[in-house]
Amino acid sequence: MAGVAGPEIERLIQLLARLPGLGPRSARRAALHLIRKREELLGPLGDAMRVARERIVTCSSCGNIDTSNPCSLCSDARRDGATLVVVETVGDLWALERAQVLNARYHVLGGALSPLDGVGPDDLNIGALVSRVAAGGVKEVILAVNATVDGQTTAHYITELLSPYEVKCTRLAHGVPVGGELDYLDEGTLAAALKSRTDL
Repeated sequence: MAGVAGPEIERLIQLLARLPGLGPRSARRAALHLIRKREELLGPLGDAMRVARERIVTCSSCGNIDTSNPCSLCSDARRDGATLVVVETVGDLWALERAQVLNARYHVLGGALSPLDGVGPDDLNIGALVSRVAAGGVKEVILAVNATVDGQTTAHYITELLSPYEVKCTRLAHGVPVGGELDYLDEGTLAAALKSRTDL
């Protein structure tokens, strides 16, 4: 059966379908919306993507993405250089920044150790992390990795690597989410919450 749209439109749909959360049907709807709003959305989106492709760089210090190197977070003199928050991805960094709880510096690993997927220490930004700690000035490393087997393996590996240095290693608490009801939580979350209980 012949395609209902020209090859340019089909290509747009195929590319949109590669985005997280978009399947072929959602991509088709998104493409139709963009085409209908060509002047308001499609043109500006295309321009923004072209500029982003040309200007976005990875920060050589922390691994964040920005249009400057070092990134705006590393360049901010108001940030606490004694606290370093280690995250797996830039998305995790952005999530922590949205919470506006810490005014620390970050280090993006670029993933987590995963022997089954062939991801080893050399595939991640771990060496640069050790170098940053070895350079001095860092008092605490907060391991804000995901509560998965790979994330916890990564946290343990990093803790071992940093043990020769005078730096405190901490991790995010695991357990009951704010607003969560016990009846709806899985056993692993409940067990982590009980082990991480705190004084009142």
